[in-house]
Amino acid sequence: MRFLSALLITVPLMVAVSSTGCGAQDAWTACEVGNTGTEVNVGASTGSGGGGAQVGDAPRGGGSESADVADPVEPDCVVELRRCDINYQVEAPPEVTIEDLASFRPAVPHLGGEPSGFGVVGMPTNVYASASAQEIPGEILGWDVVVRFEPAAYVFSYGDGTTTRSSSGGSSWSALGQPQFTPTATSHVYAERGVYPVTVTVEYTAAVTFGSTWRPVPGVVTSSAGGYEVDVREVRTALVDRTCREDPAGPGC
Repeated sequence: MRFLSALLITVPLMVAVSSTGCGAQDAWTACEVGNTGTEVNVGASTGSGGGGAQVGDAPRGGGSESADVADPVEPDCVVELRRCDINYQVEAPPEVTIEDLASFRPAVPHLGGEPSGFGVVGMPTNVYASASAQEIPGEILGWDVVVRFEPAAYVFSYGDGTTTRSSSGGSSWSALGQPQFTPTATSHVYAERGVYPVTVTVEYTAAVTFGSTWRPVPGVVTSSAGGYEVDVREVRTALVDRTCREDPAGPGC
């Protein structure tokens, strides 16, 4: 009885197209290797060993068997697409939450008012703030990213327990073309004299880009400014015969 042994041949992975064309549509989609026990077939069928010599058959005689490997035939072209030895893995950018932006902080807004640091009981005190859009580069979850902040709302706290929310930061009377003590969208009327600390909190919407399109991030990021105090005084009118410069000790001087 004759024992047959399997022959293992390592074949370079290559994708060949048929002689009818050189396009990716003609390429094989997988590398197929078959072992019949007497021969190894790679991507083509061969004879079974009977009825004459066939491609891949070993010559018989002399009580021994040997395998002659013919020189490979160069194909008309080689398309290195869809090779079965290459695995592609595409990693998508991560989903970003507002908590991931903790290390990205927009600039502190500017806060001011008029009359500068001063107010009158029962009359509008104008308060305004300014903030601008900002783009900050950095890294999120190991990815290079650019974060864009845009001001969406301004929340003023006037120091007497009242607040106002506005879509804009307001403007000075001169910028609005209005006389002093004209009510504005961000002005406030104090009912009592005193010194009031005023603050503003700007709410920013955020968006991120990993180098292509901008992706909005749900939620808002806030930045606050303070340090502006309004000294509110009472104003009374009186008829006098001389100005305070002429009579510094006069009524109201």
